[in-house]
Amino acid sequence: MDIIEEKIGDVLVEIVNLDRATLKEAGDLKDIMYSRIEEGYRKLIVDLSTCEFIDSTFLGVLVNTLKRVAKMDGDLRLVGFQPAVHSMFQLTRMYRVFETFPDLKEAIGSYSR
Repeated sequence: MDIIEEKIGDVLVEIVNLDRATLKEAGDLKDIMYSRIEEGYRKLIVDLSTCEFIDSTFLGVLVNTLKRVAKMDGDLRLVGFQPAVHSMFQLTRMYRVFETFPDLKEAIGSYSR
């Protein structure tokens, strides 16, 4: 599978282990994230460190996942942007919506503040 799951304490980390995250992977991520929210996870992180590109469908899944977990007093944080992904977040102004971190350690630590 191209999405690797890690549980670190009460934080769920989904590592998107792909160069390009597009429509197919968006569906996979949506299914995983919605399932985990239903299971009770409220502290979510998606690690995009290896992604060189994400399309609008994949971005939409991230936004909808954030909305869904926020309704349950949770949060979704993002880690590790390659230049093209960083540019997309700048152009779409999504950097205003998501908390982003340069590495996983910082993102996990942000949940204890």
